[in-house]
Amino acid sequence: MMIASSTIQRLFAALILFLHAVESDNPKSDQGSVGGCSGVPGIPGSPGHNGLPGRDGLKGDDGMKGAKGDRGDKGAIGKTGPKGSLGQRGSMGPIGIKGGKGTKGNLGERGEPGPQGESGTGNSVINWKQCVWKRNDAKDTGLIQECVFKKRHSFTALKVTYAANMRVACNSGSCCGRWYITFNGAECSGPMTIEGVLRMSNSRDDPLRHRQIEGLCENIPTGSIRVAVHVGNCQRYVSSDRYTGWNSVSRIMIEEYPQSQN
Repeated sequence: MMIASSTIQRLFAALILFLHAVESDNPKSDQGSVGGCSGVPGIPGSPGHNGLPGRDGLKGDDGMKGAKGDRGDKGAIGKTGPKGSLGQRGSMGPIGIKGGKGTKGNLGERGEPGPQGESGTGNSVINWKQCVWKRNDAKDTGLIQECVFKKRHSFTALKVTYAANMRVACNSGSCCGRWYITFNGAECSGPMTIEGVLRMSNSRDDPLRHRQIEGLCENIPTGSIRVAVHVGNCQRYVSSDRYTGWNSVSRIMIEEYPQSQN
């Protein structure tokens, strides 16, 4: 290894100063000297080579645990591992919120007819029949027409509607005619009769008009019922000239309804 000349000169000067200092501090040197002067120091030799590295020292004791450092940045997401085996089935969770209404499906095939149900108790017709005829009837009193109806249930009432042309005429004073309904020959008593009256006073007119009589009769037994229309006298009136069904269709309409519970 080469050393610069300026460095050598500085080292040499420092060595001379050192030797002078040592000489002045050593009294023996004065006694041994015989009036001579110290010689000039020689040129310093070249530095020696570095020695071999020494052996590792003994391991020291563990130091105290340092304070917790700051949390590091989140690492990159790793690769997805292989699918694990199927675990055991868990317990049933709570019922979810009801979903929205789905789209309407296609119409299914028509099923077989079901068995006939029991008779209802609503306000609907259970059974009905009508009798129609076209006949001019000049009777002043008596039977006009009969219609046989088969009543099916004991808890029902019969509604009867009679419609026809009717008139009563009188030459003087006043006159009255009564048209009424009978069931097996007797008028209704539950709750009252089904009837209609037509009265005229001091008229020679022939007032043929289409008129209608109707009503409900309760507490009629089951089976065949002869429903009939009659014409007769009004109370406190004598017989007069009456006419029924002139040149028009007459009809009796019979309907079986659930009987009222009131």
